[in-house]
Amino acid sequence: MIGAGLRQQSKEEIIVVQLEENPKLLRDSLRPLIYGGGDESVSRRQLMKLNLSNLRFLRPRKSFISQTRTMTHNTDANPDPSKVVDDLLCSERQQRDKGIEETVDAAPLSLGSPGRLLGIDTRVERAWEHWKKLGRPKYIVAPMVDNSELPFRLLCQKYGAQAAYTPMLHSRIFSETEKYRNQEFTTCKEDRPLFVQFCANDPDTLLEAAKRVEPYCDYVDINLGCPQRIARRGNYGAFLMDNLPLVKSLVEKLAQNLTVPVSCKIRIFPNLKDTLNYAKMLEDAGCSLLAVHGRTRDEKDGKKFRADWSAIKEVRNALRIPVLANGNVRCIEDVDDCIEETGVEGVLSAETLLENPAVFAGFRTAEWAKDSEEEEGYVDGGLDQGDLVVEYLKLCEKHPVPWRMIRSHVHKMLGDWFRVHPQVREQLNAQNILTFEFLYGLVDQLKELGGRVPLYKKRKVDTLQESPQKG
Repeated sequence: MIGAGLRQQSKEEIIVVQLEENPKLLRDSLRPLIYGGGDESVSRRQLMKLNLSNLRFLRPRKSFISQTRTMTHNTDANPDPSKVVDDLLCSERQQRDKGIEETVDAAPLSLGSPGRLLGIDTRVERAWEHWKKLGRPKYIVAPMVDNSELPFRLLCQKYGAQAAYTPMLHSRIFSETEKYRNQEFTTCKEDRPLFVQFCANDPDTLLEAAKRVEPYCDYVDINLGCPQRIARRGNYGAFLMDNLPLVKSLVEKLAQNLTVPVSCKIRIFPNLKDTLNYAKMLEDAGCSLLAVHGRTRDEKDGKKFRADWSAIKEVRNALRIPVLANGNVRCIEDVDDCIEETGVEGVLSAETLLENPAVFAGFRTAEWAKDSEEEEGYVDGGLDQGDLVVEYLKLCEKHPVPWRMIRSHVHKMLGDWFRVHPQVREQLNAQNILTFEFLYGLVDQLKELGGRVPLYKKRKVDTLQESPQKG
């Protein structure tokens, strides 16, 4: 646990950080400390001491260091820059430190949130009017920490996604820290419809964060479904299911004070009755759209536990607002089956999109094409994951994001290729300092090695069928 490797010396005000077995979890856990602010973080005047020998996921923050009165002391007097660059943006945008307002066209404000001091009938009517105005999107990119960032959202949009969520944003850090806002939330006029998702456990802090993004999105979403240990420690996400009065206050605060609708993303309770009561409470509090992940808080492994579409169907039938489903999506046919079986308005996809961002365009990876009962009906679609990586990198050059996000996407999208050529994966793992030149070269190398792994599409059925032979 991180607590075992983290201690504070009151006199020297030095924080010692050690690498644990899960470096990504460590980085996520340390993010509040690095960005500063709030009860859970250290004072900005406190000092930070990083053991950088193995910790390449973190870098000293200029905004943090510049406000300390004593120079930060590192265990390595001359740390290797290659160890600390994965949190840097992939281009010069991080040097400008520009505010969102300078880079995004503001969205026209709506007539008010459907939850603003209105009766239930009027709120439901407005919730549907807003959803219909957006085109009633069916294919939606789910929120994914460090993975549903702007370039990836735009890539998925090119291949059929009709709406998307941002990664989960920490409401307190977002409201307090400009650098966090500028690095973790970027958008553009093409990036619509857009859900901006926050985790929170304080209504006023959540509202302050939401006010900063409401001109640039179509929904402000509250994360009520994160089941990870960091959410337990931070008292947010699915662990707010133990404090429904607090959840209600979060929704009411936004619904009564924003000009855009409030949405929520939840997991189900083990008991259906509890799930339905939960969903109805959210609707009554002012939620205008509900996304339901059909797994419980304890069912973290999507490969081990199937999402319960029947529970999602019951929620859909019990509510009057639009409902979305999340879980069990491997291909476009799964999306259509889910909508038909549950009656929801749309379906979110997460892990499947990371491997294959073209899912919503009808492409399948080799694994799912071969598992299909119609295996002979799938052919090379003329697209592969190497092509998608190149498109993604070009979007990153246009819309810079931290290298850690790019590294993660390259690993996910090229996973099938790396299984054929594991030595190329090792080259990526050994590359501490990423560059676009290196990554483009990596894709070229994989294609030159042969063994291309295509994405598959369903064979088009000829309109002219061969006539049966006459006897």
